[in-house]
Amino acid sequence: MFSMGGMTMLRPGLERDLPEMLEIYRPYVEGSSVSFEEALPDLATFRRRFRGITARFPWLVWEEGGRVLGYAYASAPFERAAYRWCAEISVYVAADAHRRGIGGALCAALEERLVREGYFVVYTLITSENEASLAFHAARGYRFLAGFPDSGYKDGRWLSVTWMEKRLRPLRDPPGPPEPWDGK
Repeated sequence: MFSMGGMTMLRPGLERDLPEMLEIYRPYVEGSSVSFEEALPDLATFRRRFRGITARFPWLVWEEGGRVLGYAYASAPFERAAYRWCAEISVYVAADAHRRGIGGALCAALEERLVREGYFVVYTLITSENEASLAFHAARGYRFLAGFPDSGYKDGRWLSVTWMEKRLRPLRDPPGPPEPWDGK
């Protein structure tokens, strides 16, 4: 846990946070092209997703005064074993908490955790029209890797996706597979 002073903290996500995280996620799904999900997952589905991801990867939340204002997690971008040193990140911040540095703090803490666990490369997939997210990631050192034109269809229109990557450390022979997240 990282105390940010007073009633603010960046900490591991817990199952009790899931209802608040779902409410943060809602506007990204409903009426937005940010998420390619077409309907907000129900709590049971989100819980299964959380458990599946946290069995291996970190999931962090930003909390202020007892309220979750943002969350970020890593997941597997590919299934094959040779990709095990790569991760994909996702960052979501409550609509009323944008432009306060919460996303940047979550992203930095997540990347730091991934380095400690043994990852080398991190990816993010962003809807190409989401200029704010593209700029956010570019400012954090992510670079354009590929574009997938008109690859998703949501809300009656075709959407393109931008794939970005960041090297967390110089490539070398890894000493072993990444450590699974311990939830701390």
